[in-house]
Amino acid sequence: MQIDIEITDDRWVDLGLEDIIETAAHAVLERLGIDAEECELSVLGCDDARIRELNAGFREKDKATNVLSWPADERGAEGDGDMPEEPEADVFGTIELGDIAISYETCEREATDAGKPLREHAMHLMIHGVLHLLGFDHIRDGDAALMEGIETEILGKMGMADPYS
Repeated sequence: MQIDIEITDDRWVDLGLEDIIETAAHAVLERLGIDAEECELSVLGCDDARIRELNAGFREKDKATNVLSWPADERGAEGDGDMPEEPEADVFGTIELGDIAISYETCEREATDAGKPLREHAMHLMIHGVLHLLGFDHIRDGDAALMEGIETEILGKMGMADPYS
């Protein structure tokens, strides 16, 4: 898998964001039966100020958030709770997944509030972000149940608790 990582907040380096990204992405792709070697992904590890700018610019929400995702292709499911469209490789044999941004302060605050280790919460958010790139969403109830179920299953295999319980 080709992963382009830009870290603009050194606290992500200390936490091991590169390892978290690689582990999360491989776990999602394995669960969905997608060949990781064909996939490309870009991730920005930033702070609240930067993610607030991105959230305002792309979603017109002038506030910090934990993670943002920009899928390379629209793959969302038509029916509520249906699996999204499976990605296909381009003529070069590459599946462009898209881009993710994750904010350190919001991730840290949410982990503290939930009494969870920061690394585990960051892993959950990266799994969540990669699933978004693959067309999963949580706007409709059935879609949310599907996405949360897959997240919980993947985290459980890693020995981590259900983040939704």
